[in-house]
Amino acid sequence: MAEEVWAERDTTPGAIEAALRELLNQRHAIDEAFAPARVLNLVVIVDAAYAGEVENRLEAVGRYHPSRTVLCKVEAGRRSLDAWASLAFDDAVPVPGRLSVTRERVEISLGPHHLRGLATIVDPLLVSDLATVIWSPHGHDDAVQALRRHAQVVLLDSVGADAVDGALAAAAEWARDLYVVDLAWLRSTPWRERLAAAFDPPEWRRGLGEISAVTVRHRADSSASAALFCGWLASRLGWRPETLTAHGDTLRGRARARRDEVALTLEPVPEMTSPGLSGVTVQTASGESVALDRAPGGLRSVRVRRDGMRSVWTVLGASRGESGILGEGVRQALLRDPTYAPALAAAREMIAS
Repeated sequence: MAEEVWAERDTTPGAIEAALRELLNQRHAIDEAFAPARVLNLVVIVDAAYAGEVENRLEAVGRYHPSRTVLCKVEAGRRSLDAWASLAFDDAVPVPGRLSVTRERVEISLGPHHLRGLATIVDPLLVSDLATVIWSPHGHDDAVQALRRHAQVVLLDSVGADAVDGALAAAAEWARDLYVVDLAWLRSTPWRERLAAAFDPPEWRRGLGEISAVTVRHRADSSASAALFCGWLASRLGWRPETLTAHGDTLRGRARARRDEVALTLEPVPEMTSPGLSGVTVQTASGESVALDRAPGGLRSVRVRRDGMRSVWTVLGASRGESGILGEGVRQALLRDPTYAPALAAAREMIAS
């Protein structure tokens, strides 16, 4: 990748927009094959002290880079705007017959008092007619609220919240007028896909109506992912979940299925390092079970039949890693997952305050 850069201290939104436009014009004059990417805008609001960590995550999203990224770095005590803009393109030297796709990035250093009026700073920098995604990994809800009318998608992470019920309620509130992409939900995607595949063969589908117990193992701060996973099962299979109760660090409760009750257990795993789920076990009334657990290279799957016969194998490459989760979050901003909202509603019934 090659890059062209502009920077200015004590600047204005108009000056930033003009500089970015000039960079685009200059690049087009040099290379007629220059083609700016035009898929989506991503606005990120971060604490300046942790901006490097977020930038590293953005660099690792691979082919799911947004077309234009506006990174707002919040510094305590800052009164003016400093800005840096760049174009990153595929070919440093034009290659005949090949488009040189370009991504644009703007970084703005600003103060906390700028956040309520952030829309006036960011709006001139958004590419019109593209979907705009807001992500504020360090809080700053006032900044997200300021941009609410300018966005179509909010990217959030219910994992790590002090209160899981509050995090799920916040996701539901955002979903009133924005499409929500929850990284806590995306972390459960491989588990949902593999469990659905386990019950896909016709001889196993009848077991869906016989599920008697579900145990979800998760990192201590990832009970939101576990609740959303159980919410997904409840919403897809027509269960009516009840409020889970705490037994030490473990949450237990029941859901009413068509035939009987289903025991639900959300169990933290203290030694787990990565956020998300560690394992899932689904048991049926006939004595069959399917278990998925993290293992080197993928997920270890164990299936026990009613006659006691045991099958064990590894589902390779099931995990995307944290960089892959963020990249999938950017990709999901252009899609619409109809299963998240029902799963969220069911999870909120389970994790009631």
